Amino acid sequence: MKHRTFIAREQYKVSCAHMTVFPDGTKERLHGHNYSIALALDLDRIDLSALVPFSPLKQALGELCAAWKERVLLAAHNPFFKVAREDDLEIEFHLCGDHYVLPKSDVLLLPCDNISVEALSVLVAARLRNAIESLSPHILGFEVTVAESPGQGATCSVSLR
Repeated sequence: MKHRTFIAREQYKVSCAHMTVFPDGTKERLHGHNYSIALALDLDRIDLSALVPFSPLKQALGELCAAWKERVLLAAHNPFFKVAREDDLEIEFHLCGDHYVLPKSDVLLLPCDNISVEALSVLVAARLRNAIESLSPHILGFEVTVAESPGQGATCSVSLR
């Protein structure tokens, strides 16, 4: 028998901007989304002694949402992305042949090759993995879903056993 618990609350939403890059080196125009993030845990037991506390998971999701909120998300490992100049105030970069200068405080460089719901779900899963593993030996795995609009998103599944 396997059980699933989940956290998919309205408060785990991130309003931010991005540009998805395509394999041919073209990209979308800079635009924003209200990404929602949901987490599901697969458990082997649900009895009292195996209870998994939600509080640390809610805290970790809240911290991630706060870090990404109102930022321009950029994929640091994208082959079409190059930082031209960076100082304490600005970041100047090229993406797919276009030139940008933005306030550094508005930008968040993420360790991925694209800003897509697929890549974001992987990043969230990686960020939460240690916290989830340390909660209980009864967690079999988990899924992170990042949706960019109702009915459109991606899920990353992680098996812990």
